[in-house]
Amino acid sequence: MATANKTYDYGLGRRKSATATARLVKGKGAIVINGKPASEYLSDNKAMLAEITDPLALVGKQAEFDVSILVKGGGLSGQVDAIKMAIAKAITVGAPDLRSPLKKAELLRRDPREKERKKYGLRSARKREQYSKR
Repeated sequence: MATANKTYDYGLGRRKSATATARLVKGKGAIVINGKPASEYLSDNKAMLAEITDPLALVGKQAEFDVSILVKGGGLSGQVDAIKMAIAKAITVGAPDLRSPLKKAELLRRDPREKERKKYGLRSARKREQYSKR
């Protein structure tokens, strides 16, 4: 993606059943998720908002890029982790030299844990009926 007429850097992140795509454009630091400002989308949850900006803060480029994110599936926590990974990947596309600090902070590593499926004969994935000895 190193063409001369490119206007944005793209990254894809996944976590559980959530998928996020991020576009980084030169700007003033605005973050938009699914067409809404990030603070509105995350319902003013300051911890999650800070978590989304972690990759940008780590490399010191918070006020340098506008971030546009499309996210689908999963819950809010899974979506936040997917967004964080997508932003980190988009940063490495635009500036490959920033890959090592992001990798050390484990922002480029996907968390492989998924929800375990329900098995037949059980109430949920692992829950069983209580065993009675007598």
